[in-house]
Amino acid sequence: MRKYLDIHPTDDSAFKQMVCQATRNEGTGVVLDGNGFDAPIFIESTHRYDFVAGLQSVSDCTNDLAQVQLLHNQYKDWILGFLCYDVKNQLEKLSSSNPDKIEMPEVYFFRPRYLFLKDAEQWKVGYLDDYDNEESVRNYIEELNNCDESEEDYGEVKLNHQVSHTDYLKAIEKIQWHIQRGDIYELNYCMEFFVNDIHLTPQCVYQRLKEVSPTPFSAFVKYHDKFLMGASPERYLKKEGSRLISQPIKGTSPRGKNPFVDKANKRYLYTSEKERAENIMICDLVRNDLSRVAKRGSVKVDELCGVYSFKQVHQMISTVSAELKDEHSWMDAIKTSFPMGSMTGAPKISAMKLIEEYEQSKRGLYSGTVGYVTPEGDFDFNVVIRSVLYNRKKSYMSFMVGGAITNQSDAQKEYDECLLKASAIMKVFNIKD
Repeated sequence: MRKYLDIHPTDDSAFKQMVCQATRNEGTGVVLDGNGFDAPIFIESTHRYDFVAGLQSVSDCTNDLAQVQLLHNQYKDWILGFLCYDVKNQLEKLSSSNPDKIEMPEVYFFRPRYLFLKDAEQWKVGYLDDYDNEESVRNYIEELNNCDESEEDYGEVKLNHQVSHTDYLKAIEKIQWHIQRGDIYELNYCMEFFVNDIHLTPQCVYQRLKEVSPTPFSAFVKYHDKFLMGASPERYLKKEGSRLISQPIKGTSPRGKNPFVDKANKRYLYTSEKERAENIMICDLVRNDLSRVAKRGSVKVDELCGVYSFKQVHQMISTVSAELKDEHSWMDAIKTSFPMGSMTGAPKISAMKLIEEYEQSKRGLYSGTVGYVTPEGDFDFNVVIRSVLYNRKKSYMSFMVGGAITNQSDAQKEYDECLLKASAIMKVFNIKD
């Protein structure tokens, strides 16, 4: 049985960092940090966590969605984990054969021995009375102070392009041919950047990434010798009671150092017919996905094409909500809407087939999702974008960026937008591309 202990860190930011550093001593761990973001990016909610972290697995499941549901049903406890983009192959008649050097499992969820929670009011630690009592938990927290925070000097990092500038422009031309032919309306095309022979301390990279680009859905994952360091601004799907909320992002413009330029960039994004068309198209896709498990007449658009500002970029975000039918489980909501429309295109199945044809790398955890499920079956999951992936055994670091391609897209401008989205990661490693 899980019990909870109130704790009172003197410095929230330092304590969050200590919890993340503690994953060094664990086989697996998940850290989710909202970085203090408040409304309106977070829709009206009766309970919201700014920080959720799980350390030390006591039960887990890998590569099987049905087992995730059974794990939750068995314990009625918190589980944390991730779904890779390629779970699509379990949900539809699709396949993936592009190279993958990160090699994350497609699915991983675990029940943590230690659960750290921070809401608007207080910190709590959840522990299992089969393993711990209040004294042992306090001793464990005290040991967090001894976690090493040293960081290596990366020196000169050589960034490699899986897709050249020329090949990117050619791929966009081919995708637009499919659009003109009527195969698809929109496709999210992504490309990989990678670094060979690099040795990282992932926990420190994650901290640096949060400093450069604080976002409401940042995430850190350790799965043995594989890691995710993420600075995502996007929510995939949240469940609270019977209510489902999705907040797809489509539309990006740069921040300006001059306040007048910054305001003009934000205004441009809000009034851009192209960006609004992309966002509305994905909104319709999300509405269609949710309608498959929603009560009749409950699917609605709470906000269409809102523009919100982050440290690196302005983003266009819409909010779609629905009421889950009584006969459907929390897992049904995920199965009918994954992968998220903002990372595929429309129609979704046709877009995913073309993604496999034209992209050069397997997406893996990129454009997948990381999140948690509560004992009651509520959940909150992000979209894995603006993120670094690392395979320690292979000394291989990778990140992907992409954007929505429509018939109105200008290939060079799309390429420039990809580099803008990658700018925070490049700053972390002092890369000038």
